[in-house]
Amino acid sequence: MLVLSRQRDESIMIGDSIVVTIVDIRGDKVRLGINAPAEVPVHRQEVYEAIQRENLRASRLEPDETREIGKLAGRGPVPNAGQSGDAAR
Repeated sequence: MLVLSRQRDESIMIGDSIVVTIVDIRGDKVRLGINAPAEVPVHRQEVYEAIQRENLRASRLEPDETREIGKLAGRGPVPNAGQSGDAAR
């Protein structure tokens, strides 16, 4: 693990296209600003792990558990679909 010291308003580069900036420091909390291309997913670790767990669970569905999905397909959008994940960058 690379460990760096940075002050507020200082940044680090990850590759050629990701910039991590120290936005604020309050007590034991550090606020980071992350500027990354739209095709690079950025999540807090706990959100990333939840996504991975859900993907694994979905990959283990039995065929009879997917019948309801097919019935919903002709009814239009599912409420709250696509609203998971972190807030906008």
